[in-house]
Amino acid sequence: MYREMLAISIIKHNYPFSYVEHEETRKLHKFLHGDVKFITRNTAKADVLKIYEREKMIIKDKLEKVTSRICLTSDLWSSITTDGFMALTAHYVDENWNLRKKVLNFRVIPPPHSGSILAEHLINFLADWGIEKKVFTITLDNAKYNDILVDRLKGHLRLNNALVCDGDFTHVRCSAHVLNLIVQAGLKAIEGAIEKVRESVKYVRASAARKYKFAECIQILSLQCGKHVRQDIVTRWNSTYLMLDCALAYQRAYTRLALVDSVFKTSPSEEEWARVEIITRLLKPFYEITTWFSGSSYPTSNLYFHHVWRIQLYIEEEMCNADQVISDMAKDMKEKFDKYWKNYSMILSFAVILDPRYKVKLVEYCFSKLNMTFEEREMKLKCIVDGMHKLYDTEYNIQSKTMHDSLIPESSNVGGNTLDEMDGFDTFQSQFKVADNEKSQLTLKIK
Repeated sequence: MYREMLAISIIKHNYPFSYVEHEETRKLHKFLHGDVKFITRNTAKADVLKIYEREKMIIKDKLEKVTSRICLTSDLWSSITTDGFMALTAHYVDENWNLRKKVLNFRVIPPPHSGSILAEHLINFLADWGIEKKVFTITLDNAKYNDILVDRLKGHLRLNNALVCDGDFTHVRCSAHVLNLIVQAGLKAIEGAIEKVRESVKYVRASAARKYKFAECIQILSLQCGKHVRQDIVTRWNSTYLMLDCALAYQRAYTRLALVDSVFKTSPSEEEWARVEIITRLLKPFYEITTWFSGSSYPTSNLYFHHVWRIQLYIEEEMCNADQVISDMAKDMKEKFDKYWKNYSMILSFAVILDPRYKVKLVEYCFSKLNMTFEEREMKLKCIVDGMHKLYDTEYNIQSKTMHDSLIPESSNVGGNTLDEMDGFDTFQSQFKVADNEKSQLTLKIK
């Protein structure tokens, strides 16, 4: 028991194995029990590995009992010593309908990190855990090597007769990563205004004297927003949003600082502050949506379609902005959006259809609010609906009637761009009547 508790403390607190050989550690243990038998770092390492193997078998047993499919996420991570690590996480619903997330592997992967080599490691991980035939989807970022990785993985699963719908739904692009690419593309068009704010924040945070002088400006102006002066990380757009949001709260303090401190030369002009305010307003929904997508303690697939649609709606709105800089920013974002999300990830769109509050009518309503022709809307809707039937017909042999055919619109004249996204959905929904000749439970659930 003593050795196991010692090993658990090493694991939990990330102690080095040499911790058990430290002089003061041994003195403490000797004080607690005079007959204690000290262990070496090698023994501690062996004990930790025993606990790992024991816990691994427990998780392996749980995964074996999972009757549904398992969704995977994987990513590469580099340490400060430039060692490359590959992480593999399993997401599934257990027998009690609880959402579970288990990190299966976090393994050093020596270079090169090509798609073929990473796929080989991934396939070995799946075989080791015994879940090769339970894989449903894998979510990855947009690195080019991941396309090769997915092709190799699908080829392997196909050979084992474990590929769902011939791999149509296997690859899911990481929504948070795509959002980052979209926003970063937009921020390039407005670097000037952001750089002024960034330099102002750097100036204030550069010394204790400057912090004190800035605090005096805040106190004199009675600004009580309670926010800290934030410095962003250039590669993380959400930190840039938080920096801008905080800077706006202290806009008057920066302006006053420029008046009382002759060295401070980077304070934005009134016009630049106005632009920063517009930029921050534009970025706010992206920040909120990224936060929702990044949740780990609740399901997120049901949020996907609605929020990706909101992003497209926001971008199309801002493309018509009277401010040419903001308009150009939105156009750059739209280009990235079309590259990665021109066709919303089909498998994630199914969740909104299965939601009894929305069903397929919400998808059609959302498409009707976007800047696309009737033919384009019909094509996208048919793609999603047919994909859903392909999945269910293949997996459960439902042989259901195409649900889009069972939805007969009495009028399709609903449109208009507004940021009140769900305004009009009830009206739109009432314009449909459902035919009485549905042939399956799937179609009945969607009517």
